[in-house]
Amino acid sequence: MIVYGVSVSYYTGKLESYLRYKGIDYHRAVPYSQAKRIADVAGVIQIPMIERPDGRFMSDTTPIIASFEEEFSGSSIMPLDPVLKFLATLIEDYADEWLWRTALHYRWSYDHDSELLSRILADELTTHRKEPRTERIRMIRTRQFTGFVQNDGVTQANRDHVESSYLTILKIMSDILVNSPFLLGNKPSIADFGLMGPMLRHFSQDPTPSEIMRDTAPIVFEWVARMWNAKGVNFTNGNNEFIDADSPDLQPFLKEIAETHLVQLKENALAFAKQHNKFAMNVQGSHYKQLPVSRYRVYCLEILRENFANLSDASQKQVREVLSFPEADIIFSADSIAESNYDIERQAPYNKSINVFENGVPE
Repeated sequence: MIVYGVSVSYYTGKLESYLRYKGIDYHRAVPYSQAKRIADVAGVIQIPMIERPDGRFMSDTTPIIASFEEEFSGSSIMPLDPVLKFLATLIEDYADEWLWRTALHYRWSYDHDSELLSRILADELTTHRKEPRTERIRMIRTRQFTGFVQNDGVTQANRDHVESSYLTILKIMSDILVNSPFLLGNKPSIADFGLMGPMLRHFSQDPTPSEIMRDTAPIVFEWVARMWNAKGVNFTNGNNEFIDADSPDLQPFLKEIAETHLVQLKENALAFAKQHNKFAMNVQGSHYKQLPVSRYRVYCLEILRENFANLSDASQKQVREVLSFPEADIIFSADSIAESNYDIERQAPYNKSINVFENGVPE
């Protein structure tokens, strides 16, 4: 299969880590020289996408991985315990949707980082264009900083908090990895692969956050290499491979997720319901304003709620006990906030994709 992606891409790194673990053969290609053909079939171009030998396209790493877990044999990355599985997918969602802002800030707000990455992206993504290389580099640097830093609500007033999200997750992961090789025990889980999105191709490789990781959290740096080298054939399936859902090691992790990511999901959904294009939120005492409303993140909240609703009564009770933070009520509530009207028939990853970074109001 072909993985359309980029060597320095957040979600391409997440997906490639999983494919390597499962031993699924692929080769990576850049999609933009084939943009029209891909968009006609797949909806829009996202990084990464998969083109299968039978011509089908897959998009969105979360449903891609879930689909492959059912299709391919080998060591499963999904805990057998339904409560721990729910928490693991919540961690994945946090890694996908909250740490994104911090990762893009480090990449495009610091001169050394943006200088390097704009050259890499220009050489990987824009060689089919006619502009001189220097102009393509300038275009990418300007576009990325404007689109993914300024327009994603990062300001001088909240910049310290944006960076504190990285420092906090490094501390949380370091404390966990002292006791186990992976985040939920003795084998990789969907939580680990979710964190490989920001940790592999951004935080461990971009100059500024990489130096921070090496100096303050070398055990996380080691975990990145361990994940990249992990092979599913070396692990078995069984309950004893993972920690218990009520492990105290998870509490700082879940608290951070509740206070950041779940606040963002709630405020985004409320703004979407009012057909706003921008919203504001207060997170851990820091104010964010003029954040783009995301239809896709409304969909993420819908999936979290569906996953919780599908648990047994006993499992729901245990999730509430473990995730006993007021911000988590947005998952437990049966009251509708907004409907994304995306992938209504739940055909992902084979559905028509949407631009997940685009402002969204109901169509």
